[in-house]
Amino acid sequence: MSKNEDSTLDFLFDYGLFLAKIATVVIAFIAILVVAKTVKGHHGNQKGELEVTDLTEQYKHTVHQLESHLFDKPLLKARDKAEKKADKEKHKARQNEVKQAAKQGDLSHSREPRLFVLDFHGSIDAREVASLREEVTAILAVAMEGDEVLLRLETGGGMVHGYGLASSQLDRLKAAGIKLTISVDKVAASGGYMMACVADKIISAPFAVVGSIGVIAQLPNFNKVLKKNDIEFEQITAGEFKRTLTMFGENTDKAREKFQSEIEETHGLFKAFVSEHRPELDLVKVATGEHWFGKQALELGLVDEIGTSDDYISRSCQEREVLQVRYVQRKKLAEKLAGATGDAADNLLLKWISRGQRPIV
Repeated sequence: MSKNEDSTLDFLFDYGLFLAKIATVVIAFIAILVVAKTVKGHHGNQKGELEVTDLTEQYKHTVHQLESHLFDKPLLKARDKAEKKADKEKHKARQNEVKQAAKQGDLSHSREPRLFVLDFHGSIDAREVASLREEVTAILAVAMEGDEVLLRLETGGGMVHGYGLASSQLDRLKAAGIKLTISVDKVAASGGYMMACVADKIISAPFAVVGSIGVIAQLPNFNKVLKKNDIEFEQITAGEFKRTLTMFGENTDKAREKFQSEIEETHGLFKAFVSEHRPELDLVKVATGEHWFGKQALELGLVDEIGTSDDYISRSCQEREVLQVRYVQRKKLAEKLAGATGDAADNLLLKWISRGQRPIV
């Protein structure tokens, strides 16, 4: 056997071994996804609890830490003494107000107004709405006159029904007369803007991405590939438009027209929703599916103010109590790993399949 033949055999052997390793990794990954989804399903209904963090205290602690390195002790001691005296006087005055309100049977002034801070980092199917609804329900149960909610929003949108429900949860706050401010530090596009437009005030960072008031749905079609390989595909439905476009069947012009009309109808509902909450917007100009950066969005009326959530919270901490509210589920390490892998599987499936089956905003 020649050297060339030996080299060829070695190459084929190494290549075959490489393919075997790849196949093993792929099979192992698929197995992990299946197990993860199963575990995630078993623990999907696990009860969670509210986690409340006093951001005002955190802010004061941070400031005092830095001041301790900048100023001498006598000055800090005098300042702390003055602060304690002012706090005591303020507390005493507040107690008198509460007593007076109680005598009159008015409990709406039994405490000072608070700012509740919520976070929504949305996925494509807006599964985070499960926590949002719990947080909103909790706030509604204790909210009083003068309270405000700040939602730090970050999402590029996703499934229409998921973001529609998330917007409805925010509407619950508005219906109860609670001021709602939404801050966009990075992105609130499409379904994200559907949520943002509900707010009394939208704050955007200068380069945050805002807008994208449009609808998209897309899917691949493998019908020609199947035909080329003599593979038949059958789909049985009841109802003329139970399924319009399909990934494996042969799509017709009639099906395309129907699907297009559904997309246009969804876009119309989206525009009507935005117009209801921000009637001053020129929808002809902003409902084109385009997105803008914060400063451009301000000029178009999509947002009300340029700034960050950090600025808003810092100012609020100097004036009132600021509480961060999060609904969390306590999970074991195995469940966390399973959940993370399951989320990855969800994203893969949603991006590949769901985009073609349901409209995306």
